[in-house]
Amino acid sequence: MLQYSFMRYALLAGLMLSIMIPMIGVVMVNRKTSMVGDALSHTSLAGVAVGLILGFDPVIGAIVICIFAAFSIEGIRRRFPHYGDMATAVIMSTGLGLAAILTKWAPGGNNFETYLFGSISSVTVADLRNVIIVFIPVVLASVAYYGALLDIAIDPNLARMAGVRVKRVNAIFTFLTAITVALACKIVGALLVASLIVLPVATALIVSRSYKMTYIISVLLGVLYTMSGIVISYYQDVPTGGAIVIMAVIGMILMTIYARVRKIHTKEALKDIHI
Repeated sequence: MLQYSFMRYALLAGLMLSIMIPMIGVVMVNRKTSMVGDALSHTSLAGVAVGLILGFDPVIGAIVICIFAAFSIEGIRRRFPHYGDMATAVIMSTGLGLAAILTKWAPGGNNFETYLFGSISSVTVADLRNVIIVFIPVVLASVAYYGALLDIAIDPNLARMAGVRVKRVNAIFTFLTAITVALACKIVGALLVASLIVLPVATALIVSRSYKMTYIISVLLGVLYTMSGIVISYYQDVPTGGAIVIMAVIGMILMTIYARVRKIHTKEALKDIHI
């Protein structure tokens, strides 16, 4: 497997994405904005279509569209604070509508399908370089603004009173989220990126007792799901994103069973102590 250059690129890019995406996912789940990731991943398809039509790297088109869509969502949410879901739905609908129209002129159906469900064979040196460039600021920002992002997730007003520059932190987080989602489309697939944002965090929440533990477990699970999904994709010749998501679902089911068994054993142990 490792004798092929595209697999080495896919594994390295997948490893970095599997760390970046759960870092972003923890914040989005705590802020109750996890569907924003879904909106951005679907909207990125319009950028992919533009890239294919005009003959430049579709990932660049996806990045531009995702950044515009992300800040548009934030703008609508600020203007209509009680209708946050509406902002997500409006932008996602607009992006999907544009993508549906533009795909009529996009050359090569297989190329577009690559961005829908992900493909390890399409990862290039340029893709790996782009992921490395984004990986560094995402990790640094996630660590540097760890406390600020937690405060904002709990209550933006209290965070502002505590001295957090909410607008600046939100702008940085929004920008990095948009780029990360766009880059993930080629490996994970635009239709499935949101699953990798949510599922590791959802699984971690089953057993975690703190925000920090959720953060760490989410990243570890993201790496496990992504790496195993890429390997399965190679040996079974299935779309990468689908394999990653199925592994994540299986992991969540197993973690749920484990949590229930542990709860039963704990109850029985407490009964024995009382007896």
